Amino acid sequence: MDFLLYLALVPALGVTAQWLAWRTGFPSILVLLLFGVCLGWFVQPDAFLADLTDGDHSAGPNLLFPLVALSVGVIMFEGGLTLKLGELRESGSASLRLVTIGALLSFVGNTIAAHYLLHWGWQLSALLGAILVVTGPTVIGPLLRQVRPSRRVASTLKWEGIVIDPIGAVLAVLVYEEVLLQHASPEWTSVLKSLTWTLTVGLVLGCVGGAVLTQALRRFWVPDHLHGVAALTLSLLLFAISNELAHESGLITVTVLGIWLTNQKHFNIEHIVELKENLRTLLIGCLFIVLGSRVDLADIGAIGLPGLALLLALVLVVRPLSVYLSLLGSPLNYRERTFIAGLAPRGIVAAAVSSVFALGMESRSDLVIPGSSQLATVTFLVIIGTVTVYGIAAGPLARFLKLAEEASHGILIVGADPWVREFAGELHNAKIPLLLVDTNYNKVSQARMAGIRAECANILNEHVRDELDLTGISRFMALTPNDEVNSLALRECRHRFDSSRLYQLTFKTKVTPGRRELTKSLVGRELFGKGVTYSRLRDMHDAGAVMKSTKLSAEFTYEKFTAKYGEQAIVMCSIDGEGLLKINTIDDPLVPVAGQTILAFVTVSPIPSQHASQENDSSHEAADHDLSETDETDTHV
Repeated sequence: MDFLLYLALVPALGVTAQWLAWRTGFPSILVLLLFGVCLGWFVQPDAFLADLTDGDHSAGPNLLFPLVALSVGVIMFEGGLTLKLGELRESGSASLRLVTIGALLSFVGNTIAAHYLLHWGWQLSALLGAILVVTGPTVIGPLLRQVRPSRRVASTLKWEGIVIDPIGAVLAVLVYEEVLLQHASPEWTSVLKSLTWTLTVGLVLGCVGGAVLTQALRRFWVPDHLHGVAALTLSLLLFAISNELAHESGLITVTVLGIWLTNQKHFNIEHIVELKENLRTLLIGCLFIVLGSRVDLADIGAIGLPGLALLLALVLVVRPLSVYLSLLGSPLNYRERTFIAGLAPRGIVAAAVSSVFALGMESRSDLVIPGSSQLATVTFLVIIGTVTVYGIAAGPLARFLKLAEEASHGILIVGADPWVREFAGELHNAKIPLLLVDTNYNKVSQARMAGIRAECANILNEHVRDELDLTGISRFMALTPNDEVNSLALRECRHRFDSSRLYQLTFKTKVTPGRRELTKSLVGRELFGKGVTYSRLRDMHDAGAVMKSTKLSAEFTYEKFTAKYGEQAIVMCSIDGEGLLKINTIDDPLVPVAGQTILAFVTVSPIPSQHASQENDSSHEAADHDLSETDETDTHV
């Protein structure tokens, strides 16, 4: 295989693996590792680089691991951008306990397990124990998106997964330099000095970098189109400088830099976050493919039962004990602690750090440590094993503990007008999770009195969006009477919902195409069929239309339903026997079948004609462009 083809094949396989994971529901990291291992059967990156450098077999690792380190730095920077300090009100105490007491207990437990199960010396066991302390955002994030546990649990695990990475990496460096290389017990004064210096370098450079970049962007010294690349360049530079000053302090630096930027209030970092999210997805795919291709399955198989015993000890003993002991007296209840104890997959940082240390020990002819050649292999075994176990068990465990919904097909609805409340009421009766958001307190109160979960808030407020409990909700409907407000709400929420699950109901019948029409990119999937607008549904409701749930059967088919109600019924969605909701849209019209329940807005009295509806649209158009002038419209955000 040509090296150019290999370079193109790696990102292609990475994206394919993540797409396949999305389609099948498998953990993406597991699929990536499997793809990487399969690629390794045909070719390895070290062999390519050795051929390009006339047989220099050290060229591969020497070039690969700096690139891996920089990539991990970018991933940690992006992770820091997701850490809102406001989340610490709910999860701060638990997260702090997990990354301090919990990390120490994990280190001790990992070390003891490695020593007695793998029969390694205490020094190498301590190094592996430190490496396996980390979990990481590359594996926690995808699992949380898949499982969707309660907000407090998700926030706790997210903070632990991101903050524990630099802590585990620094701990591994201390063990490597102060214990393993010295062949003796550590001198605690030296350990304390190294730890203090590493933390100081990481925190100072991260804060200084954040302050400098904040000032540069808020004073408009950097044009908008350079914001993302400027932040990326600065994070890479600070990562490298920090590592030069103190080994592995770069992870602390970029994490602090990300936290600083996402919590400042002077400018919007949405475009920076968007760039980093895309880059992170690409880097994770490439890293796991490349590192997975360096794994020899024969080496993993050679570890045998001791490796399997180690994996079971980490999952069944070390993690639960460290979590339960560290969270004694925390605000989390028993169910939440149990779920956290059942989720600790290892990720890219563990793989990268173990590979770097393994390479360092291989290059030291004076350093002969039994078992050191298996360090990276055992780490990859733990990564594959923990991702598999937690990826399969996390969902059922969360549902058993009642920390996640059985299915996440619920809806966040913006708007709470009378016909919207009727629609939400039928969904609520069908056990569909939903949340109504409106700024009119009276409408929200009426929804609550009907038993519908509703919040009086402005969906365009970033803090409101962060605080909403969206457990079990994966769809968004904009049902206000203003097209511009609907489009803006969709735009602000597009990072929380997949584009295929963003729905919008237009107010006006589109009779004036051209400059007065919204740009297509600002419009979500159009709801309920052609010609169905907010004004038409409002007129139907005023004329006495009601929301009706109809169970289809072999005797009463959808064709008979259509024949009975005709154009006086607007089918909005269907619910099958398993509670799966399908929404009627223009681009994907419903074709209900027997056994499904359809929700439709029906009326038996005359309703305004299409011509009258268009005239009504025109009469309302001017008012709807200025929401502040009407009592109706100041309430629909």
